Amino acid sequence: MAKKASKSISAIQGRARNDKSRATKADVLAVLDALKKASSPKVRNDMSARYGIITPKAFGVMMRDMQAIAKSIGRDHDFAQLLWETGWYEARMVACMIDEPEKVTPTRMEAWCKDFDNWAITDTVCFKLWDQVPHALKKVDQWAKRKEEFQKRAAFALLACLALHRNEAPEKYLLDRIALAENAASDERNFVKKSVSWALRSMAGKSTTLRDAVIASTEKLAASTNATERWVGKDVLRDIKRPLVAKRAAKRDEKSDGKGRAFRAPTKKQRT
Repeated sequence: MAKKASKSISAIQGRARNDKSRATKADVLAVLDALKKASSPKVRNDMSARYGIITPKAFGVMMRDMQAIAKSIGRDHDFAQLLWETGWYEARMVACMIDEPEKVTPTRMEAWCKDFDNWAITDTVCFKLWDQVPHALKKVDQWAKRKEEFQKRAAFALLACLALHRNEAPEKYLLDRIALAENAASDERNFVKKSVSWALRSMAGKSTTLRDAVIASTEKLAASTNATERWVGKDVLRDIKRPLVAKRAAKRDEKSDGKGRAFRAPTKKQRT
């Protein structure tokens, strides 16, 4: 990150280590200033042209620079909300990196989900934050029923992240969600169908039982008369029938107690 950007947030570094410190409007403006100084027109143009990230408020900042800014701030649940409320894409990315999973409420998850307007912020919030939140499992079912493209994507992006990152996610919970993904496989919207594929592929690597169940489901999809279902089925099967995925699933079987342990929030040590 450029030195100018780094200096812009020097006053708020280490906020998470000072319980008496409360974020102010000036702190928010300092982060926005740092993001602006770290931005470039090329990155801004590439967001839409190369990566399909369409959002009205974006500076054009590299991921590594957003991560550096987030690291300099530290964990801060309240500050995360203030940054989110700015509406800036990069500020929201930083927000999900500094938020504290154990403090995230279903109400905040709902509010943020309704603000999703592109695949990148949707996936990053799920990948960096929400898969660590205990009540995240309930949100998958709720959002899978949504009509809005990115809210529905959030359901399956979160499901994928739970399968990938949460060792405590019960096998039965994931098995029961295969049908949920199968039912959504006919949604022809690009960002929905790709998230459904991601969720199914992620679950297949969790155990041999899940892999076998996903194969059975996606073989039906691959033979469907519906073009979108066929695409999802073939996309998943092309990936999960690789020997590497079978080996990964078998390896996880060896580490599992075979009973699907209860989901629980990660400890501070696990998050860092």
